[in-house]
Amino acid sequence: MSELPTTFDKPVTIAVIGGTGLGQLEGYEPVALLNPTTPWGEAASPIHILSHNGTNIAFLARHGVHHQFAPHEVPNRANIAALRSIGVRCIVAFSAVGSLQEEIKPMDFVLPDQVIDRTKGIRPFTFFEGGVVGHVGFSDPFDSKLADVVKTCAASMEGDGVVLHDKGTLICMEGPQFSTRAESHMYRSWGGSVINMSALPEAKLAREAEMSYQVICMATDYDCWHSFEPVNVEMVIKYMQSNSKNAKRLVGAVIERLSQPEHADLIAAKHWEGGSQGAVKFMTKPAGRNPEAMKKVEYLFPGFWEA
Repeated sequence: MSELPTTFDKPVTIAVIGGTGLGQLEGYEPVALLNPTTPWGEAASPIHILSHNGTNIAFLARHGVHHQFAPHEVPNRANIAALRSIGVRCIVAFSAVGSLQEEIKPMDFVLPDQVIDRTKGIRPFTFFEGGVVGHVGFSDPFDSKLADVVKTCAASMEGDGVVLHDKGTLICMEGPQFSTRAESHMYRSWGGSVINMSALPEAKLAREAEMSYQVICMATDYDCWHSFEPVNVEMVIKYMQSNSKNAKRLVGAVIERLSQPEHADLIAAKHWEGGSQGAVKFMTKPAGRNPEAMKKVEYLFPGFWEA
């Protein structure tokens, strides 16, 4: 991999964020390895550019190449900003989760449409601060158009062991410890479907960056509400490895479908364009804008202050 080019001048609009295993998708060949430096530092891992039949995608390992970043240490702002800087506008994220409902069994996939934030505010969670304020809508935290593509792909794989729950509420907790039993039961009483430690602020930042974003969750355990067997790392890894083939197949099918001409506007996130511009420009008056904060926004949106 170290011999791959460190520049790439062809369009890359789709990215996959997930564990390192998803960086080896069948039929996709690595063609470049990019490491842009953003105003928020470097991404958690170099960005692999993979190519297949003229389709180029970016892959980023959320927790680092060696899984060295704890959930609260993931440089989410750098991750999202780096992807946007190379042209990405559509993100398919992948995450292992604990199931909070009996019907969501280990190795099932879940496509959440809502999220409850149980992080503790120690993770940087916005691009707009330090002299530039923006309030971006987040009532529907994931992209329903992108979700529809995932649903279609999963439906065609139902006979091959892929089980997808097409909606649900994701609880994002701080970690890195797993839940207490009392917390697990509380999340169930709230209507939580699954729980993880990584969906936020990733989804919030993608929205601020005007990008299409949908997380695909794979259940690896029943958290600790289901029985007296506590969740542990060995359990999570066992199910991830057992279901890695289906995970790669599903993600690969989603990328292939997104690459079709009818989805050009979706992968360009046309339906999110302008959301942050309106949120930022009408909040902080010109006299109160910090030049350094303005430069950071300019990195995300070249020409932002000129439009």
